[in-house]
Amino acid sequence: MKSKRKAKVIEIIETYDIENQEELLCKLKTEGFNVTQATVSRDIKELRIIKRLSAAGKYKYCLPEKDANDFASKFAAILSSSIVNTDYANNIAVIKCYSGMAQGACAAIDAMHWDGLVGTIAGDDIIFALFRNEEQAMKMISDLKKY
Repeated sequence: MKSKRKAKVIEIIETYDIENQEELLCKLKTEGFNVTQATVSRDIKELRIIKRLSAAGKYKYCLPEKDANDFASKFAAILSSSIVNTDYANNIAVIKCYSGMAQGACAAIDAMHWDGLVGTIAGDDIIFALFRNEEQAMKMISDLKKY
């Protein structure tokens, strides 16, 4: 649901000149997403949405310009400095992190769009990642061990 909502947020700000969180919240509700202002605020932060001056002279939400190599190197740095150990059981990957680092690492993992990743949940020092099948979980663990 979170990824669908974020995709809808991106679609909305690319389609409409959204000036504030209240407008975005109303558009999301119109599209069937029952969210709070706090959720919208978190989505804006996680998507790194910024405000830019529009042609009409008003500020509107926009996606940041992306440099894929820059994001990849940032994610690699986050993961390599956060992860202590990894393992999996069936279709669930378990990523052990240094204390206080799991949520940042989890956000990086979410942003990397792993094949078959259904969802993640992070505590203070551990991440659980649910995959559609065991092979996908095993592949993620194998890839994470490179960090």
